[in-house]
Amino acid sequence: MNTAGVVLLVASDRSNLEFLSQQLDHEGYATLTATNLEELDRAIQGKVQPAFSLIDVAGFGYDIWERCEALTKSGTPFVVIAPRRSPALQRESMKYGASGLLTRPLDLKNLMEFIHTVLGD
Repeated sequence: MNTAGVVLLVASDRSNLEFLSQQLDHEGYATLTATNLEELDRAIQGKVQPAFSLIDVAGFGYDIWERCEALTKSGTPFVVIAPRRSPALQRESMKYGASGLLTRPLDLKNLMEFIHTVLGD
């Protein structure tokens, strides 16, 4: 298991969340998951501080950006995942502190390399 920390996964679609969790588990990462804003709030305020977060914004309203801002304030780097790239989504992601914006379908090899780089392992 990687010792760099826990990865917080956020997605309203449980199948996407389970897929990401399985991929990270296979790479040796521990994960926390959230499928709604209440679960995300608990994860942000919990005893275990995530080292990194992947946030799939599909299915969430504007309130997701407040949570992204809270992650930024807590020092947790995160990447936004979206169904498509748009200038407006790019601006919002950067405005609230995202390290980057990825679009689906995800390139898992590049995603894992990115996570390894961010977590320094």
